[in-house]
Amino acid sequence: MTTGAQSPYPARPRRSRLRTLLPLGVAAWLVLEIWLLTLVAGASSGLVVFLILLAGIVLGSYVIKRAGRRAFRNLTETVQQQQGGGPVTPGARTDSEGNGLTMLGGLLIVLPGLISDALGLLLLVPPVQKAVSRYAERTFERKLREAAAQSPLGDAFTQARMRHPDGKVVQGEVIRDEPGSGSPEGPRPPLAK
Repeated sequence: MTTGAQSPYPARPRRSRLRTLLPLGVAAWLVLEIWLLTLVAGASSGLVVFLILLAGIVLGSYVIKRAGRRAFRNLTETVQQQQGGGPVTPGARTDSEGNGLTMLGGLLIVLPGLISDALGLLLLVPPVQKAVSRYAERTFERKLREAAAQSPLGDAFTQARMRHPDGKVVQGEVIRDEPGSGSPEGPRPPLAK
């Protein structure tokens, strides 16, 4: 019998619900994929299942390659605009949106299975991409706010993430004019116009 004595073993932190249920979900998904493929093979033949899987690999790799080329082209254009001194306009190109979700859709198509193929094809539809993108962005922002609130550096983290409404960042230096320390040349001109 103990009377308030500390245990020599520290208490383990509680596992999150996601870490507990994710392996079970993946196992259930794999069993369902295999069951559906055997169902299709029983209704038709093994050759049909092989052709479905081969078509998924070819289509998925084409989608991934196309989205990767588009992302690389957009990156190259952005770098050239920055090197040329021109303004970078992130909202001007609408074709650059959703490259990550398009690649994820292609990856899901490449994975063997009918459910992953259906989810991958669904991610290629632009309205679905926009809805998933908005949901992911809101979730990410909420998680960042929660993490910042729990962190001892939460206020500094929030201030570091602040943006100007127009998205511009002005770099410069602060010069304090204190009495008696004036320069003989007079006030300095602005850094840039």
